Amino acid sequence: MHPMLNIAVKAARRAAQIINRASLDLDLLQVSKKQHNDFVTEVDKASEAAIIDTLKTAYPDHAILAEESGLSDNESEFQWIIDPLDGTTNFIHGFQYYCVSIALAHKGVVSQAVVYDPTRNDLFTASRGRGAYLNDRRIRVAKRDRLADGLIGTGFPFREKDGIEAYSRQFAEMTEACAGLRRPGAAALDLANVAAGRMDGFFEQGLSPWDVAAGSLLITEAGGLVGNYTGDSDFLHVGEIVAGNPKVYAQMIPILSRFSRTRQKPA
Repeated sequence: MHPMLNIAVKAARRAAQIINRASLDLDLLQVSKKQHNDFVTEVDKASEAAIIDTLKTAYPDHAILAEESGLSDNESEFQWIIDPLDGTTNFIHGFQYYCVSIALAHKGVVSQAVVYDPTRNDLFTASRGRGAYLNDRRIRVAKRDRLADGLIGTGFPFREKDGIEAYSRQFAEMTEACAGLRRPGAAALDLANVAAGRMDGFFEQGLSPWDVAAGSLLITEAGGLVGNYTGDSDFLHVGEIVAGNPKVYAQMIPILSRFSRTRQKPA
């Protein structure tokens, strides 16, 4: 395993211990609201602090972009992109679908990825050019070549109420086009599950880089494709993502491209 990936795994396991301990006593959880439907707990913050401490101890000069603490002010060609607890709303309710997501970008390109699911003890890892793994076993995207047979993951744009109407049209069209649409509520874990062949594709708008950075590398290293709604490779900072095996991905793009936000920007 690449030494930087090794440190990321160590950081994710430390965070998972904090999350698992807190999950035993959800009644004691301090929850605050960032905005509509957007929650943060002291577990998110403690998990993030443990991750950053582990990474900074090993790589003090690296930059960090993390959900709760934002962007570090040091300049480096290495940037860690961290979601300390993706699926906080699920976690608060004891619905066991959430994860830790840690990615390392080198000069803006994701090169190392860890997604760790603490309730199932599933560790997804990838290094650029070396394949994607689940608990040391090589994973590949699913082989289904028809969207009509595919199980597709998604997420609602929960922070923006005005996005619901456009989203419900996407939802309706994709429901007609595929075999089943699922919305489990943690994009990083959804992407990892696409990489492992458990879902055939995924799409969502309104996401941040820390939601998708690690999962995107898992998918490409597992033989899948990732892009924005128009099929362009620019997705990390534009707030929309489509992912899937190559055939299913190609069939999702024509449905979703009309809803792309990248098209509405002036040239």
